[in-house]
Amino acid sequence: MGKNDRDPDDSELFRQAIGPVRELPAAAPPPQKPKPKARAAMAERDETEALSEFRRAMARDDLESGDALSYRRDEVPPRVLQRLRRGLYAAQDELDLHDSDAQAAEGLLREFLLQARHAGFGCVRVIHGKGLNSGSAVPVLKNLVDRVLRQRADVLAFHSAPPAQGGTGAVLVLLAKR
Repeated sequence: MGKNDRDPDDSELFRQAIGPVRELPAAAPPPQKPKPKARAAMAERDETEALSEFRRAMARDDLESGDALSYRRDEVPPRVLQRLRRGLYAAQDELDLHDSDAQAAEGLLREFLLQARHAGFGCVRVIHGKGLNSGSAVPVLKNLVDRVLRQRADVLAFHSAPPAQGGTGAVLVLLAKR
């Protein structure tokens, strides 16, 4: 006998045997571990990498008063840096940072580079001094100039000036064209 072959009275007999039925209230779902808050994993990773890069840049050895500043972007040929080191590029403008504190010097340097680029200058000289009278173990302005110049996209290369143009107390900066 199949399911459909049952006598309709069977289901009625079952209901009578059971009695009145009431529906149970819906049970609350079992407690679950709370879901973690959504977070921007890529942004956190980028922030971590940027902070790590910043710490590496700040932790690198400070320049001493006699050390030469030197830097060139990868797209700049090495011979350009050699010519800059020899002073073969004429500085079209000059900024003297002597007697400036670090905060003022940074502002002056950024403004000077901006104006030099707008004027279309290709090479400028920044005099930072050797730091012999700075009152600290390291030349503050020299290290500041080195850090700022490395961060700027408009600076193609820089090198300490030849002795006749200020030596390790000045730097020649090659700027990108506007």
